Amino acid sequence: MSEEFIIGKSLAEVLNAQLMPKHVAFIADGNRRWANERGLPVEVGHCAGKRAMLELIFLSHKWGIKVVSVFVFSTENWKRPKEEVSSMMSLFQELEDFDRYGTRISCIGDRSRLPECLREVIISVEEKTKCNNGVHLIVAINYSGRYDILQATRRIAGKVKDGIVGHEDEIDENVMDEELQTNCAEFPCPDLVIRTSGEQRLSNFMLWQLAYSELFFSHKNFPDFNEQDYAEALVWFQRRNRRFGGP
Repeated sequence: MSEEFIIGKSLAEVLNAQLMPKHVAFIADGNRRWANERGLPVEVGHCAGKRAMLELIFLSHKWGIKVVSVFVFSTENWKRPKEEVSSMMSLFQELEDFDRYGTRISCIGDRSRLPECLREVIISVEEKTKCNNGVHLIVAINYSGRYDILQATRRIAGKVKDGIVGHEDEIDENVMDEELQTNCAEFPCPDLVIRTSGEQRLSNFMLWQLAYSELFFSHKNFPDFNEQDYAEALVWFQRRNRRFGGP
């Protein structure tokens, strides 16, 4: 796609529907920074991040993206101030707000440490939206890529012990894929990962699943990441020559 072709058109207008990623993952970073830059409470930044995510879900629906995952709370985030963690847990209880445009909602991560009221909300929203056929939104709460691999390995070991998996030669990448928490999605491995706030690291997110993902880093804080920024990331993706480890 040449620069001349883009002149006079918005980035969204030059997107190629045939080259659209099936799964886009967001490492939604910068809510706190956004709030601090404006002298606002941190919880206001997280609320602004939620509004940005709602807009991105709408755009994903409009542009035909099948799966969107968002990393909102890592296992390391418990180290943050207690008041901030509490406000985030309260915000996560508003998951039902994403039940629009036919969105199906699934949550991944270790739920054992989450408040019981939030676990109940997750179960309810997943059940309510399980038959929706719009964008599949995967929300990673108390998620760790390392833990995901570990729990999958333990589940496989249990199947070997129980005779469900009979021989070590039967354990391949497909078996691992089936035991990872992203097995809930039709397209479990992100084609494109977008990380906001200028940071350039994975932060323990979907370590197995991101083996062949394209990584796009934006300097924008997540609440400021808008339609133009999303379209820019998608145009960048569509220009990539994906090799999947090949020459």
